[in-house]
Amino acid sequence: MELYLDSIKVEEVLEANKLGFLTGLTTTPTFMHREGIKDIDAAILNLSKMVNILHVESLGHAAEEIIAEAERLLSLGLNKEKVVFKIPISIEGAKACKNLTDKGIKVNLHLVYTLQQAYIAFCAGATYVCILVGRLQDQGHDALSLIEQCVKAIEKYDYKTKIMFSSVRNVEHVRDAINLGVHACTLPWSILKQLPQNHFTELGIQQFVEHQELLTIKASDLLITENVFLNYTSTVLDGLMMMTNSQLGAIIVLDDRNEIYRIFTDGDLRRLLKSGDNSLLHKQFKELQSNNPVSIEINSYLSEIISLVKTKEVDNIVVVENNKPKGLVDIQDLLKWI
Repeated sequence: MELYLDSIKVEEVLEANKLGFLTGLTTTPTFMHREGIKDIDAAILNLSKMVNILHVESLGHAAEEIIAEAERLLSLGLNKEKVVFKIPISIEGAKACKNLTDKGIKVNLHLVYTLQQAYIAFCAGATYVCILVGRLQDQGHDALSLIEQCVKAIEKYDYKTKIMFSSVRNVEHVRDAINLGVHACTLPWSILKQLPQNHFTELGIQQFVEHQELLTIKASDLLITENVFLNYTSTVLDGLMMMTNSQLGAIIVLDDRNEIYRIFTDGDLRRLLKSGDNSLLHKQFKELQSNNPVSIEINSYLSEIISLVKTKEVDNIVVVENNKPKGLVDIQDLLKWI
């Protein structure tokens, strides 16, 4: 099934073209009026350079006027192999269609609302017959039944015309077009963007990404190295100031050999304040008891870090390399995986 974008907006055409698989673009005078386009010829020529196949209107009351308009547009520089002229179905439209298609010019007979109209279009050699499904349904008609009848007629009598499903209002219309076996479908960018979307797909992608991250992200990727180290001759107040500046809940206290003396956390601070020691903030860390913080090697994977956080019930883990402290991993950076 050929897939067309139904638009006149250059930004939408450019974005849709990035997909790389659209058949082309369908336009209408209504779109151009809505966008306030004054120079229609210039807009058509510009769009024709952006897409593989362009459907544009060729209007007139008599067949001769319709043909003349199509020839005028071709004379502007449109490529006959890359343009399809849209003509409303009528006796004059069918006559013009036959004349143009006999010359190898592609025609889309549109505004088709009945099988009889479609039949005339088939006989006239129309390249496309365009059924406006949304508009028909708005009027209470069984548009899908008409589509099915047209597709069956094409298959039964071996007409060369392609049935185009248009006036697409939702993604279910696209599913209908596929199931009914139409040859082409044209839809707005807003609907086209929704076709690959599904809630369960999004959940699956999210799960796959998270699992991949658990197996590829290492402690070195999450390592915080700034404002996390203090010598044990520093005071508790120094530690508090550093935690305030870093917005982390812990610091690593090192001894004179730059080995870990202890980790000091905001939880430790609260517990010590409860002791009622008024001189606490001015005490050096070496006056406090050392401890053995939870640590992990720098090449450990995220899955190991998460497991350690959960089993040890800690908010901060010291990252080491060959038993030398390198920094911290903070629980705030792990929340999306926990």
